[in-house]
Amino acid sequence: MMNTYSRRQFLQTSSLLAAGAAIASSFKLKKEKPLLSFSTLGCPDWSFNQIIDFAAQHGYDGIELRGIRREMDLTKVKELSTDENRRQTLQQMKDKGLRFADLGSSAMMHIADPAERGKNLDEGRRFIDLAQQLECPFVRVFPNTFPKDGDKAAATDLMVKGLLELADHAKGSKVSVLVESHGDLVKIAGLETVLKAAKHPNTGMIWDVCNMWAITKEPPAEAYKALHPYIRHTHIKDGKIAGNDVHYVLLGQGEVPIFEAIDALRNGGYKGFYSFEWEKLWHPEIGEPDVAIADYARVMRAHFG
Repeated sequence: MMNTYSRRQFLQTSSLLAAGAAIASSFKLKKEKPLLSFSTLGCPDWSFNQIIDFAAQHGYDGIELRGIRREMDLTKVKELSTDENRRQTLQQMKDKGLRFADLGSSAMMHIADPAERGKNLDEGRRFIDLAQQLECPFVRVFPNTFPKDGDKAAATDLMVKGLLELADHAKGSKVSVLVESHGDLVKIAGLETVLKAAKHPNTGMIWDVCNMWAITKEPPAEAYKALHPYIRHTHIKDGKIAGNDVHYVLLGQGEVPIFEAIDALRNGGYKGFYSFEWEKLWHPEIGEPDVAIADYARVMRAHFG
């Protein structure tokens, strides 16, 4: 009897251990699945229905809106132009299992001229209001440039003040204003200066790895270590560098240490979107969106295992 009991107990214990291992494995796989989105910058001639159909077909989780059919002011896009249209558009997204990851504005924070500055801040506010209606957590703004012969500190101060002004507009909502590593603000130290000074519950940054590395060659692991408290969203792309120019290529086929950055995010517990920014609108010579956007999803899933 003792041997029979021991064997039965052994089998039960083994089954429980196996089940536990399977659950743990399943949990790990679920936990490791990256949130994937792509910017509509990569498919400038697609309709909104084409965009969301393609995203759902290829297993994407979200869409980053940067214009639709070359209209960059999202508040003028048909699908987003009225309350009713916005409600219908949001429902379409949910029906496809998608969400809006980010709204890409063109608002620039460095401008000093009062009239031009007012226009840029007004665009930021309009995009924040739109993001609230679309249940979108982020609005992107540009830093953007430092005067060649001017006061860099003054330009930095303008960037900080612009971010804080827009963050105050977003205060009390679930929307944050994110400054992208872009233009002249791509060095780790410069980004740290701006982000520390603009610290606010409704501010953060978009880490565009390629934008930074192509100019500074600062290792992505160092960038992540310094900037991770601020990173809310990412732009992922690869390219071959020729002087000051970047020729965009499919993920993993360029010189950018992009997987070093992805692994730093992954190992650091980043929970946001890995958003593919295929700059087809600005660089019409690069590959077609149906090829590049499908390839990105495949490569990212393979990398995460």
